[in-house]
Amino acid sequence: MSAPLAATEPRSRQQHLAWVMLATVGLIAFLALPVLAQDGTGVVPENAEARSYGGGWDCALGYRVSGAACLAVDVPENAHATGQSYGAGWACNRGYEEAGAACKAIPVPEHAFLRSSGYDWQCDRGFRPDRESCVPIVLPENAYLSEDSSGSGWACERGFTPSAEACVPIVVPENGYLTNADYGPKWACERGFFEADGRCDPVALPAHAYLDQESYGPGWRCERGFQAVNDSCIPIDLPANAHLDRSGNRWRCDPSFQLADGECLLER
Repeated sequence: MSAPLAATEPRSRQQHLAWVMLATVGLIAFLALPVLAQDGTGVVPENAEARSYGGGWDCALGYRVSGAACLAVDVPENAHATGQSYGAGWACNRGYEEAGAACKAIPVPEHAFLRSSGYDWQCDRGFRPDRESCVPIVLPENAYLSEDSSGSGWACERGFTPSAEACVPIVVPENGYLTNADYGPKWACERGFFEADGRCDPVALPAHAYLDQESYGPGWRCERGFQAVNDSCIPIDLPANAHLDRSGNRWRCDPSFQLADGECLLER
């Protein structure tokens, strides 16, 4: 009698599992219905239009999805609907800025104009911002109006440098010239001269040398076949089986030769 009872237990368990799976599938389908409706599927509601591709529908401009319907976006005065599903659904018109749930006019001070973006202002040429107003730029002597709206609004003429609220002359030593640089040294020495304590002293050029414009070093370098020793250029004593390197001021052994005691010997 116990054998038939044992056989029915697995069958009852299978039926129970089948009912659980069926209920789960039904619950998922039930929960999915509102989501599909919110995604713009099903019957096209009022204030909506069918999509041109892919099926479904989208709310008209000024409306947004709410369940299976399209509800009007509350657009304040001086604003426009954006058609975006996120955010407030509206944005302020050009010349206005958001203030809570409203749009207020951007205050543009005297001697200023609204930027092309429409959300900020800029002072007219000849004026600079000072808090919420535009004040005249006081132009010192030997200066001109610049396009830098964040600074003083002016720059010094060539040959002058700003100092406090004035443009003072740049003192250029003899044999020097203006660099016209906005940063760094205002002057540099002419070719053949080097800077020393605010002066431009001549470069002492030894025999068999030529001027070198590198910012470091003595200002000259030796010709090919000569090497610098102290302040002179002496001929390079080139041993047998050697050649000048790329610089022309040093030498190295030929291939297959190795340096040993100042000579280039054949490797063994």
